[in-house]
Amino acid sequence: MFKLFKYISISIVLMMLGCNENPKIKNQLTAADILGNPEYLAISYGGYRKNTRDIQPTIFELKEDMRLMSAMGVKILRTYNVQLQQAPNLLKAISELKAEDPNFEMYVMLGAWIDCENAWTDKAPNHDVEDLKNNTAEIKRAVTLAKQYPDIVKIIAVGNEAMVKWATSYYVQPNVILKWVNHLQDLKSTGELSKDLWITSSDNFASWGGGSEEYHVEDLNKLIHAVDYISMHTYPMHDTHYHPVFWGVDENDTNLSSLKKLESVMLKAKQYAITQYDSVFNYMKNIGVNKLIHIGETGWASHSNELYGAHGSRATDEYKEALYYKYMREWTNNANMSCFYFEAFDENWKDANNPQGSENHFGLFTIDGKAKYALWDLVDSGTFKGLTRNGNPISKTYNGDKTALMEYVLIPDKKQLIMHN
Repeated sequence: MFKLFKYISISIVLMMLGCNENPKIKNQLTAADILGNPEYLAISYGGYRKNTRDIQPTIFELKEDMRLMSAMGVKILRTYNVQLQQAPNLLKAISELKAEDPNFEMYVMLGAWIDCENAWTDKAPNHDVEDLKNNTAEIKRAVTLAKQYPDIVKIIAVGNEAMVKWATSYYVQPNVILKWVNHLQDLKSTGELSKDLWITSSDNFASWGGGSEEYHVEDLNKLIHAVDYISMHTYPMHDTHYHPVFWGVDENDTNLSSLKKLESVMLKAKQYAITQYDSVFNYMKNIGVNKLIHIGETGWASHSNELYGAHGSRATDEYKEALYYKYMREWTNNANMSCFYFEAFDENWKDANNPQGSENHFGLFTIDGKAKYALWDLVDSGTFKGLTRNGNPISKTYNGDKTALMEYVLIPDKKQLIMHN
């Protein structure tokens, strides 16, 4: 009897060890393991529910969102700054969820915001000089969080669209981003940061060499050598107005059905994004570098009363957003690239003075927890059963009535685009 009890006890211990094996392995996953893995979908996340960032999402609200993201297969989040409490609170919320359920997985690409001198002030921005005080503090905060949550923070991104010239309020020269990337790489080499922590900058395709020659400077080349991978942004939706050569129904497509016309224009939008990816890839190759490129940001708004709406390029509605989301996920998953889709939820602080502005409508969910058309099939399959946002069960926009949704879907017309531009 004693021997039997002994063997049973040993078996129980081994079973318990076995139960803990998977969470232990998961905690050891690195950026190299999860980036480009289709089982680890990526998304951009803010979580703000009000029209100002002065009201931060609570830990409870962040956990509510994390359960929704996890249910739809998202396991990597991208944040933008550590100046506010959103990112630290998010890491705390994820840590608590992991403590509640050892099988819960969520990782973070932690953004550190970078500004030039006089950014966001009444003074003229000095794009040749950085805001040294604030940038230094921001990097220090990012380092502290990466050390505090090494099981969650797998990437630090230095700057968000911080080099692209149209970011006129705050952009810096590549040497500033290079300085901070090198600083973080040095901390890895000394052991202060994990050697497995990946360092990048998240910026527009043009800033990574895919644009005009004004971006092709030696400091950019050094930066491409210094980062662990390139995080590239691409926004065909914006270029339906600013560079609409790919947009609209071609003459040979005029006999297609309305839905086929829409599929055709959105496939061209996907191809436009691929072309921008290719431009960065080719520049990188031309300077003798061979590194991974992942999509740090791309998205499609579901509504706009501006340049992309009914009186502009006719780009924005939930149907086109759903097609773009589908096509981008298909492309990047098949290519073993991560796509930090922009974004998880609508956030109306982005254009607080214009509630109908496109910046407020990039989410796959509305603020009150309605799933837009891109996610209707997940609602039907019960993916979000029992989950809520702001206390609301997850339901479909338009009450699930596709006919009502399609009333707002317009087919872009090349002639109309020419007149508009």
